[in-house]
Amino acid sequence: MSADFQAQVREAALALRAGAVVAYPSETVWGLAAHPDSWEGVTRLRALKERGPERAFQLSCASLEEARDLVEPSPELDALAAFLPGPLSVVAPARAGLGATFALNGRVGLRVPDHPVALALLRAAGGVLVTTSCNRQGEVAATTFEEARALGLADRVLPDGGVRSLGLASTIVQLPEGVILREGAVPARTVRAALGDADAR
Repeated sequence: MSADFQAQVREAALALRAGAVVAYPSETVWGLAAHPDSWEGVTRLRALKERGPERAFQLSCASLEEARDLVEPSPELDALAAFLPGPLSVVAPARAGLGATFALNGRVGLRVPDHPVALALLRAAGGVLVTTSCNRQGEVAATTFEEARALGLADRVLPDGGVRSLGLASTIVQLPEGVILREGAVPARTVRAALGDADAR
């Protein structure tokens, strides 16, 4: 990653702390991010996605270890560790103290992306960001820099650094039940097989 690119990432991280919404690439589709400590940023993200307080946002983390800090320990999450970082999102029981903005009915959605730009942004911003797909409500998510910029939803749009998105959303699994809420880039049967190993322990 060039010095200029690193500077763009640092500037985007500072903007997030100041209340900005940033569009960024991931290995699946493009995302929109706000900083969890910025009430302004999270509020703007809700308005952009037309999402009320009854729907929590996903938290994206720079590492599996940071994701584990947000949820109760579970063998099911351990069984899925091989997919993280990667195109898998989990909805799991949140640790006590995680606010209702992020934990709805005691559960939190987590993702650890596997894209160099997304990970660089997460690290520069402190390790955790409030994220959602880069699209208007009910529309298809952006899969390129050009599409993300044309939507006009973000204050800043980071380039993809030459690493393209798959154009396929992440698979979402609810833990500890192992219910597939959405099948995406990771086949449901692969997730179920991994969780079957967890049950056998």
